[in-house]
Amino acid sequence: MPVNKIAALPRLHQMLIMALSACVVLLIAIPTESPAQHPDAKFEVGKLYPIPLETSSLLPPEGDTQPNLSFTPLEWHKFKVQAGDSLAVIFDRVGISPTTLYRLISSDKGTKSLASLKVGDEIHLGFDENGLFTQLVQPKNANETLIVNRIGNDFASTVEEKNIDTQINYASATITSSFWNAGISGGLSANQIMELAGLFGWDIDFALDIRQGDHFSVLYEEQLVEGEMIGRGDILAATFTNQGETFTAIRSKSGKYYDEKGRAMRKAFLRSPVNFRYVSSNFNPRRLHPVTGKVRSHRGTDYVAPVGTPIWAAGDGVVMKSAYNKFNGHYVFIRHTSTYITKYLHLTKRSVKTGQRVKQGQTIGTLGGTGRVTGPHLHYEFLVNGAHKNPRTVKLPQAQSLSGKQKTAFISLAQDRLAQLNKFSQLLASIGTLERSSS
Repeated sequence: MPVNKIAALPRLHQMLIMALSACVVLLIAIPTESPAQHPDAKFEVGKLYPIPLETSSLLPPEGDTQPNLSFTPLEWHKFKVQAGDSLAVIFDRVGISPTTLYRLISSDKGTKSLASLKVGDEIHLGFDENGLFTQLVQPKNANETLIVNRIGNDFASTVEEKNIDTQINYASATITSSFWNAGISGGLSANQIMELAGLFGWDIDFALDIRQGDHFSVLYEEQLVEGEMIGRGDILAATFTNQGETFTAIRSKSGKYYDEKGRAMRKAFLRSPVNFRYVSSNFNPRRLHPVTGKVRSHRGTDYVAPVGTPIWAAGDGVVMKSAYNKFNGHYVFIRHTSTYITKYLHLTKRSVKTGQRVKQGQTIGTLGGTGRVTGPHLHYEFLVNGAHKNPRTVKLPQAQSLSGKQKTAFISLAQDRLAQLNKFSQLLASIGTLERSSS
């Protein structure tokens, strides 16, 4: 509007126009909120706008093998503890002062274990861009990692834990050369093979009774961390077919093993008192003596194994005699009850004394070649009411059975476990059939 016309207006109107004009100038002068800062802002095509970053986007991705709580990447020095190493020695190698070592070790309970490292332990040391020691990482095991962070001049530790998952696995094999080889080919570990032999060691003499064609199947637990196996767990169920007879062992919720009818696997006597390598002589009442050449009753069993192999007490009892003579060499006789006696001859040394009480599986001596022998071996005898019996076939005291509600609950569990065994067995059989047909 021309100025002369505004001047012709009444005084009140002129004041209103001036006020409105001032408001417009102020609105133009005040800066507007950035479109990127306002949730309702509209963006113009072709124009650049600043986008703020979330701090979480700067954190390392999940599964990073080098924990780093700093936003600045650290330089890592990794050490595997050798004989004679300590944290002080490792710190000295990278130039970390004894004062820092002391503050770290004494910072809290979690760091005290670092004062006594073991050979094979791993230590990761992280330094920032200025060369300042900032973080220590020590994998404790497959699912636990100790992390120590610098906070000013002090340190604080945390333990990062990963979840352990448990799954059930299955193994089976038919024996062609030896039980040990069959166990390895079936995928069992050395510990599992020994555990399996232990489960059936009251019913089967693994030195004498194993035959080609014998078969076993095992249901067991595995522990996994992030999909990788870190260890084998308990054997849940197993069957062992030996010379046409099948034995079954199922683990109860209490951790004890019973057969499918609820009878304890553990019996009064072991069938074999030695962790054998091989057997030189079977039970034979008309045996030709290897030294004298005369036909003489060989009233026991000879187990040949390396000198020094531990010899176990076949059952609980009291040592009747622990002594030496020129025929038996070092020998031990054990009375188990008024009915049962076991004898162990030709030992290298004896580990028990006359009158001492022993437990089943306790080491009573080591295998050797003392006395009248042609080579190192254990001569083992089993007497029932004073008469020699074949320890392989003698009828042993009946295993203790479950009863009542415990038996009912166990039978239900046993049926489930055996069903799982059969399911795995059928699955593997079908896979084998498909593989043969495709070839």
